[in-house]
Amino acid sequence: MNPDSTATELLELLSDSRAYTQYFVELGVETIELSGNFRPTGRSNILSRTLPTKSSQSSGGLESSPPPRPTTKPILSDPPTVSPLFDDLGATQPASLQSAERVEDVWRDIGDCTRCGLCEGRTQVVNTFGNFNARLMFVGEAPGADEDVQGKPFVGRAGQLLTKIIEAIGMKREDVLIGNVNRCRPPGNRQPTLEEAAICRPFLFREIAAVKPDVIVVMGNTALRNLLEVREGITRVRGKFQDFRGIKVMPTFHPAYLLRDPSKKRETWEDLKKVRDYLDNLPPRA
Repeated sequence: MNPDSTATELLELLSDSRAYTQYFVELGVETIELSGNFRPTGRSNILSRTLPTKSSQSSGGLESSPPPRPTTKPILSDPPTVSPLFDDLGATQPASLQSAERVEDVWRDIGDCTRCGLCEGRTQVVNTFGNFNARLMFVGEAPGADEDVQGKPFVGRAGQLLTKIIEAIGMKREDVLIGNVNRCRPPGNRQPTLEEAAICRPFLFREIAAVKPDVIVVMGNTALRNLLEVREGITRVRGKFQDFRGIKVMPTFHPAYLLRDPSKKRETWEDLKKVRDYLDNLPPRA
């Protein structure tokens, strides 16, 4: 094997190992036990294929048999004390979107929410806003500073860009519904923690069940992962229709990201054209 190729694969393996470890840290896992049956595949075999054994090193040989492959796999010794990022999704909503609630009922239940620590630094709860009979819904991450002051989602610079995106597909802001996974501004506009998202997202699910839009556009990684239970990033899945309990979902870039990297506007436009074309081909609602 080419030495440069070996070094590259080893670096990729180390990167994957770090990501794997971080994933368990985020789930709250403190202990991992080992038991039998694991057989490494893919890049994990690079260690056994390329590293010489002690006997080959001492004899100067490079062709000796590789060391035995590991025969263990990690398992969780105890369930996490805090629900993992997606394990509680099935418990918060039924498989199908059957609901007699109205959006106002959900808001009434939310009230002046103090369910997580974000309440301590916010100005006000920022609920989903727009047309409660909308066929199209946009979902982002959490309110920013402007949203926290005005009490409406997507009213800052990113919101102004979102308005232009909506108008570009032949609709008006008042035609759609706009919300976030979290309703309170995280300090410094940081990403909501797993626990904060898990506490807040059931209200979003209830709003979706009440409105039953035909399409949901999820903007950015936080919205994507909380709605669709996937670990892939937005770059990998954007532009491809997904499903959320019978509703079409289009993942795309967050407007705030487009402000930082305008070159992604072209891809976002392609994503939204697919949404426009899908909606144009649906029969009128009764």
